[in-house]
Amino acid sequence: MSFVHLHVHSEYSLLDGACRIDGLVARAKALGQTAVAVTDHGVMYGAVDFYRAAKQEGIKPIIGCEVYVAPRTRFDRVHEVDDRPYHLVLLCRNEQGYRNLSALVSRSFTEGFYGKPRVDWELLTRYHEGIIALSACLAGQLPRLLLAGDYAGAKAHALAMRDLFGPDNYYLELQDHGIPQQKQVLQGLVALHQETGIPLVATNDAHYLTRQDAAIQDVLMCIQMGKTVEDPNRMRFETQEFYLKSEQEMAALFPDWPEALENTAKIAADCNVDFQFGVYHLPEFKLPPGYTDGDAYFETLCRQGFARRYPQGSEEYEKQLAYEMDMIRQMGFVEYFLIVSDFIGYAKSHDIPVGPGRGSAAGSMVAYCLDITDVDPMKYSLYFERFLNPERVSMPDIDVDFCYRRRGEVIDYVNQKYGADHVAQIVTFGTMAAKGAIRDVGRALNVPYAEVDAIAKQVPNSLHMTLASALSLSKPLREMYESDPTVQKIIDTAKGLEGMPRHASTHAAGVVITRNPVDTYVPLAKNDEAVVTQYTMTTLEELGLLKMDFLALRNLTVLDDAVQMVRSHTPDFDLHAIPDDDPETFQMLSDGRTCGVFQMESAGMTGVCVGLRPKDIEDITAIIALYRPGPMESIPRFISSKHNPDSVSYKHPSLVPILSNTYGCIVYQEQVIEIFRRLAGYSLGQADMVRRAMSKKKMKDIQREREAFLHGDPDRGITGCTANGIPQDVAESIYDEITDFANYAFNKAHAVCYAIVAYQTAWFKCHYPREYMAALLTSVLDSQGKIAEYIAECRSLGIRLLPPDINQSGPDFTVAGRDIRFGLAALKGVGRGFTNAVLARRQADGPFTSFPDFCQRLLDEDLNKRVLESLIRAGAFDAMGVRRSQLLDAYEQLIDSLTRNRRKNLEGQFDLFSLGQEKPEPVELVLRDLPEFSQEELMTMEKEVTGLYLTGHPMDAYRDTVRAQGAVPIASVLEDFAQEEGPTQFQDGQRILLAGVVAAAKTKTTKNNSLMAYVTLEDDTGSLELLVFSRVLEESGSYLQVNLPILTEGRISVRDEKAPQLMCDRVTPLSQVPEPAGAAAPLSGKLYLRFARSDDPLLTRVRNLFVLFPGQQTAVLYLADSKRRLGARCLLHPALSIRKAYHPYETSPAKSSQRLFPPPAAHVPHCRRHCPAVCHLCGAAGPLFPVFRLLLLDLRAGQLGDGTVHLHLEIQAGL
Repeated sequence: MSFVHLHVHSEYSLLDGACRIDGLVARAKALGQTAVAVTDHGVMYGAVDFYRAAKQEGIKPIIGCEVYVAPRTRFDRVHEVDDRPYHLVLLCRNEQGYRNLSALVSRSFTEGFYGKPRVDWELLTRYHEGIIALSACLAGQLPRLLLAGDYAGAKAHALAMRDLFGPDNYYLELQDHGIPQQKQVLQGLVALHQETGIPLVATNDAHYLTRQDAAIQDVLMCIQMGKTVEDPNRMRFETQEFYLKSEQEMAALFPDWPEALENTAKIAADCNVDFQFGVYHLPEFKLPPGYTDGDAYFETLCRQGFARRYPQGSEEYEKQLAYEMDMIRQMGFVEYFLIVSDFIGYAKSHDIPVGPGRGSAAGSMVAYCLDITDVDPMKYSLYFERFLNPERVSMPDIDVDFCYRRRGEVIDYVNQKYGADHVAQIVTFGTMAAKGAIRDVGRALNVPYAEVDAIAKQVPNSLHMTLASALSLSKPLREMYESDPTVQKIIDTAKGLEGMPRHASTHAAGVVITRNPVDTYVPLAKNDEAVVTQYTMTTLEELGLLKMDFLALRNLTVLDDAVQMVRSHTPDFDLHAIPDDDPETFQMLSDGRTCGVFQMESAGMTGVCVGLRPKDIEDITAIIALYRPGPMESIPRFISSKHNPDSVSYKHPSLVPILSNTYGCIVYQEQVIEIFRRLAGYSLGQADMVRRAMSKKKMKDIQREREAFLHGDPDRGITGCTANGIPQDVAESIYDEITDFANYAFNKAHAVCYAIVAYQTAWFKCHYPREYMAALLTSVLDSQGKIAEYIAECRSLGIRLLPPDINQSGPDFTVAGRDIRFGLAALKGVGRGFTNAVLARRQADGPFTSFPDFCQRLLDEDLNKRVLESLIRAGAFDAMGVRRSQLLDAYEQLIDSLTRNRRKNLEGQFDLFSLGQEKPEPVELVLRDLPEFSQEELMTMEKEVTGLYLTGHPMDAYRDTVRAQGAVPIASVLEDFAQEEGPTQFQDGQRILLAGVVAAAKTKTTKNNSLMAYVTLEDDTGSLELLVFSRVLEESGSYLQVNLPILTEGRISVRDEKAPQLMCDRVTPLSQVPEPAGAAAPLSGKLYLRFARSDDPLLTRVRNLFVLFPGQQTAVLYLADSKRRLGARCLLHPALSIRKAYHPYETSPAKSSQRLFPPPAAHVPHCRRHCPAVCHLCGAAGPLFPVFRLLLLDLRAGQLGDGTVHLHLEIQAGL
């Protein structure tokens, strides 16, 4: 006899089960058990992961689910009647059982969800074949009936279940966790067994692996319910017996019923389900009329596309097309290409913007000829084998970018073409990361927030950081762990939960399309209203299902909107006809005017553009490929090589044609492939296999391929470098360089695709700046920081942002002469429906001649007082010569009069007796002579209605004061903490100055019965919350008035991974801050920088900066450890010369002249964000150098502002 656990909850019983799948299989094996089941609550999320893990360990996997059964039908949803579903354990006996269980679980979500995903008797009747059922735990219907004393009802139910599933497929489930009710149920189940002959089976409802894990699972339950472990009223497991017990422990529980244990092995033997991996299940492509052969249709489309794409043709190109078509046929992917070509064709034929391509698919000529991509692979030397490798057959992966506004139309088309039940979105899981696990556990253990926060903040901000790594890397965390038992308990518990799935959500872009209904292959769930697969994208690919990424790219929408605006005055404009070698566009990029350009607008990318001075799309491609961690270190060499061709050297002449377009540097994966092919005689497919091995650091394969690269491998037809005349030492050196860089080399096909979009956006900004910026502003209305940045860019381009106008505005931002006008649909309370009505009336009957005329014509279009007030406050009627103050005073009376007249007219139509008795009142706009609101009041109104300051900003009067004080732009703080890898320029607890307008303020009484305030501070780059405690509130509370500009000092506070706040120490109205004295004359001198040691990584970054931006003036780099001075050349600028100004990090202004660096804000990125044409600091005109993110630290000066350095800089200081 060998006992098998048939009722087990893995980590995919979200926030309930604590059995990690790998641990579960290992534990079962350690206990000597040969099989194990997973029966998660209502879901099958982990079925395939469990199957794979079990097979790997030689354990038989049993696929199951503990489903919820509706008390009545799955469609009944009455509170307190239908919200307590029964539990029922279902196990898959065979393939039919798996398909039926998938159908049951799917419909429990799509049809029966009510608090829980529920099936009902009707579904069980329809989908019971191939399934073994167990009567479940105390929450099962049979145990509930027995506990209620209804033995007759329990017997009737048990017999009905046996009749449904069959005599060998229904079991009475015995459990004993030391719970009194289970004793009562057990007696009833044994009686039923003796009376009916229905067999018994023993289970343990395992929720964790060992008894010691009970505490971890208890915390998990608390996290799920938002309770603490001390809460007496929370749901909890009554004992610590719900673990994966040994056969001996289970036998000791049921000594009188050994057959209950024996039946577990019998059931395990009866359950035989195997997943097939690598067998493709492509959907059936419906051929158009006139075609019966998909292969012939594929050939026709390819040939037609080839004639269109390559009108001149060539034998070489013809061969490549034939080769690719043959490969696609041999791999069985003809239908795949037809499907993708079809929905992309639909999008293009309906003017839905589609990206030029994405990923390695751009290397395919077939994809280019089928209009799947718009990148010529021959022009850019891209390889088909990087996309589809004949040496390793795997499903193609073509991801497609669509306009974000119309992406849904393409998905709808796919739904209609293949059937809604053949299409689903894809699940993804949020997991408990290191910091989050600490915070979750801390809350559950009821540890004070401040203590938990202090622990979490010691975890380094790095991607994929684990608690084990954090303890190793963070000395403060390790010391806390070793010295404080509470910290130790929190971290140890968090380790037990770290990495477990916390919640299910919907993948942002993934869609699966199947030949048969999706739930015949995989179970489905619902997230909100989206139907999703219960398996992740990777699992679906392994099961051979067609997975597509329908991605939304905002910049495609921006380009399309800009194109439509251009076509309003140039109807035949075609974006695809623009030249790809426009010198003005490349000059704009070289000047660093990259704000709003796709992929190029970050400070670092801007700096690279200035240093590289791109001349063609190949250069932009290289920038995109290099600007990433790892290869970024090669950027200075790349730039230097471009500008100094004589310095470029090649290890062998054979490398010249491969690396010449990247100036001797290995940048792309395609170059790695070509080196293997040309130098060592690899096929392209073989070369791509080696590249894959190198990128995954498979050392065994890398060492094996070294020998083949040097000396060949006759069995694989590889000649080797030495046989091709390349000296062994040179070949070894080349192989070492490839090995070092292969992990960082980028997919050129993808880089080219995005370089094309980047170039198109740059070209548009260069030649149609108003149309482009209007479209750009429309696309970021929900991002205050981006809106502020782009408005500033408009100002630098000489483009004004005008308030809305009822006769000139469209729904969105539009071009108005030489300026941009705000759209009506973006006004709060107005909406797109009413805006469309305004535009329709304006087009049909001409412009509105007066305010009454507008009201009269729009009265039948749901014009109400709220809409009208928003339009007035936004300034939409300013051009009619009436003050806003007057209209706000008079509009309600006018609307009331118009409404009465309309009502009388309607009554007159139906009342014959009143005909002629009552005439409509004459409508007149009565305006009182009221003064207009102040400029500050008008700006406040605009901000309330549009979300923006249009005609000015309250901070405009204080720009010089703010810069002199060293206040940091709010956006620089928010953006730094929003980085995925964590902040690099600011840190929690750092003291900074902020300046802005009080946008909102509210007070709250603390636990200590003192008053504090939450204040929203807003500058023209973003908004941030201030925490003002009682002392500061008493001193400065009168300054925290809405719309008052203030200067505030305090410490950054980051809590629960939320947006940073400022714990405020001092508040001063900006009106009381002294204005700065006139700027001193620029000082001449050298740039001195001090470094602690010669291996300081910052030294390398500074040197790279000087290479990127060469100059003729002197820099001295002082190395403190060796007391050496290194000379360098750089660009100097007076903007960063020392000034005797108050430094926010100092307590005394008298010390400021001793500082190595000037006030942190002396370089703030206004020069990039707000006016790249005129430097705010020094008044220099013309295109200035951009900014480059570089962390400059000095022990005395602290951090230099937000780490953004103006590149035409000079720092005049002693050491």
